[in-house]
Amino acid sequence: MIDLSNYLIQGEPDQKERGHVWYTAIGLQKTDGLTPSDYLIATANKSINGDITLAEARSLIDGYYKQKDVQIEDTTRTEEADKVAARIAVVLAEKTFSFSPIEYITIHRRLFEGTYRFAGQIRDYNISKNEWVLNGETVYYVSAQSIRDTLDYDFLQEKNYDYKGLSLAEIARHVATFISGIWQIHAFGEGNTRTSAVFAIKYLRSFGFDVTNDIFAENAWYFRNALVRANYSDLRRGIHATREYLDRFFANLLLGESNVLRNRELRVKLTVAVPVNDPVNDPRNDPTNDPTNDPVSDPVSDPVKITATGRKVLAALGKNPHVTAVQLAGQFHVSEKTVKRTLATLKAAGLIERKGSTKMGHWILTQTSSRHTPR
Repeated sequence: MIDLSNYLIQGEPDQKERGHVWYTAIGLQKTDGLTPSDYLIATANKSINGDITLAEARSLIDGYYKQKDVQIEDTTRTEEADKVAARIAVVLAEKTFSFSPIEYITIHRRLFEGTYRFAGQIRDYNISKNEWVLNGETVYYVSAQSIRDTLDYDFLQEKNYDYKGLSLAEIARHVATFISGIWQIHAFGEGNTRTSAVFAIKYLRSFGFDVTNDIFAENAWYFRNALVRANYSDLRRGIHATREYLDRFFANLLLGESNVLRNRELRVKLTVAVPVNDPVNDPRNDPTNDPTNDPVSDPVSDPVKITATGRKVLAALGKNPHVTAVQLAGQFHVSEKTVKRTLATLKAAGLIERKGSTKMGHWILTQTSSRHTPR
């Protein structure tokens, strides 16, 4: 008879650990500018207090969005934020891990199954993405034809890497380099950063690091921007790829350092003159460049989180309440979908109101919006 007495079936984590995983799960949604609903927050609190298990919390969230009377605009992506947060909490609470590309891909499938039709599938198309930190430029990602070979190669190199004799600082820098590399491969159409973050946390735990996740939760947007800067160069403008910011993040995470992590410091400097009559796109009017204000790094508990695009939209609505989403998209050089998502977020936050019909109506800025509008 096989003796299984030395094995323990994993149970529900304790309250402190549940708090950490939920805090991280919610915070990581900021990497894509998403904000979970009040229902998700309330459900998370029940889980943290031990009233329900993590699995039950996930089931409640799934069931919530199956109800016919739940009306949430698709453009807010609130459903995505809620479902993915619940799944991240479950995955992070598990004391299981296998260092392999399959584990990495499986994490993506588990996080986004039921949200993306391509969950757990390597993309078969090439992509680019306009980045705030690059003033609308994009990182060059691995071509679709090379993804699997590049992913396998990076994992093999890391698996064979010898950490023996390295200082903690050297370990932190090397792990940062590895995570930066697999992020730049961008194996998935969406959810790349959240998958990389969850994988990084579990990988570091397998090394024995006591990663409490709070640094990921509180600096999720910085983490993403640091990955962008580590993989972007424009030698014509004197911009070189740098891991400086990512190293700061991992030094705080693994070495207990207290480096200040501000997103505005990562943003590349514009070298193209902005027309005098275009104050919305003038970086001097962007609050994220104000040394006393770094709204992108606000704690998860901040009830109103406004992105740089959101502030520009507010300013544009203040000048022309009748401006359309198509016009805003052309003005800011972003997609119409991005503008509509931004408008829905601002409306949900109580910063703007719509008066009249979709075609003939106009926008009104509320009193609350005044502190978020560039002057």
